[in-house]
Amino acid sequence: MTDHIAIVGAGCTPFGEHFDRSYTDLVAEACREALGEAGLQPRQIGAAWLSTAFPDVGVHRGRSGMDLAESLGVGGMPITRVSNFCASGGDALRNAAHALLAGQVDVALAVGVEKQRDRPPQESIVKLMVETGHPFYQKGFTAAGSFAVFAVRRMKEFGLTREDLAAVSVKNHRHAAGNPKAHQRKPVTAEQVLGSPMVAWPLTLLDCCPTTDGASALVLVREADAARYRSRVLVAGMGFSVSSGWDAPFHDDAFDFIGFPAVRQAAAAAYAQAGIGDPAKEFDLAEVHDCFSINELIACEDLGFCGRGESPRLLRDGVTRLGGRMPVNPSGGLLSCGHPVGATGLRMVYEVMRQIQGVAEGRQVSGARQGVTQNIGGPGAVAFVSVLRRM
Repeated sequence: MTDHIAIVGAGCTPFGEHFDRSYTDLVAEACREALGEAGLQPRQIGAAWLSTAFPDVGVHRGRSGMDLAESLGVGGMPITRVSNFCASGGDALRNAAHALLAGQVDVALAVGVEKQRDRPPQESIVKLMVETGHPFYQKGFTAAGSFAVFAVRRMKEFGLTREDLAAVSVKNHRHAAGNPKAHQRKPVTAEQVLGSPMVAWPLTLLDCCPTTDGASALVLVREADAARYRSRVLVAGMGFSVSSGWDAPFHDDAFDFIGFPAVRQAAAAAYAQAGIGDPAKEFDLAEVHDCFSINELIACEDLGFCGRGESPRLLRDGVTRLGGRMPVNPSGGLLSCGHPVGATGLRMVYEVMRQIQGVAEGRQVSGARQGVTQNIGGPGAVAFVSVLRRM
């Protein structure tokens, strides 16, 4: 990027089971908060990007930009629907930023939303993926099963234990107690995590994020135009990578099942743009894609916070807890906030923005000035990384 963009408004609904609210209601709520913070009206937006990854899983909404136009009560503006598995939110932000940097618009909106709780389990994402996904690679595929393979590999290579995995869930549920937006705000013990039903060994139910409804929104402008806004946080760097297709990593003899190349590639690009030389020392906090407990441990290594196999030590030493040197997932992460797929990547950015603003009551990271987000999709093959800092 030859220039940077700024976030001047952010909004996020509480994540949870919203049987009483529609897809349109959730979008409207998140957008009202974001536009209200920016002091703008919907018709002042130049273009928007709508992130909904799985419209057929929820309420058959989000198939096109028309669903955002209806929620905002506007027409005539370009609105693009973005879908890139669980990294859809990050991709919506990236596309909105590029439109600003290209000079096509002066104000852009990125919105993510998913309504997943209105369907019974037999019509869930798992069923959708098996029946409509790749005719060969997708059969027998579940998210829990695919990431459990990484945990087993790390047990062999680094001595990872089930207690290490449980410690991630315990930490993040403790963090979420201070987050009114989180789906699950009740602390859990290691014994509860280890004793919860087994989903895909060694991952138990409490090693997995809940299925959730929610929406997030960001209002973006170019850095040069940000001074006129009361709230502003700089997007200092962005990186996006798609390293392979479908389950290709699982059929690649060279793949080590230790980390995700897409994350390392996206992080390298974001760090280069932001001038990050030592991520272990330069970030005050991180929001990472802990859809399963193992994923947070992998993320800490792929993002350069420690060496390979060393992430459990960061947790044991208190580095990644609130009050530690660099808290990871002070929001509670996906394990506690839940994972309304299209909204998650933008919810992470919302959290880091609130931390940098110093208004994350109940979970505030003291003196937060710079943070990083990591949003992944598919079998870890799609990744978005952003660097945010105080202006």
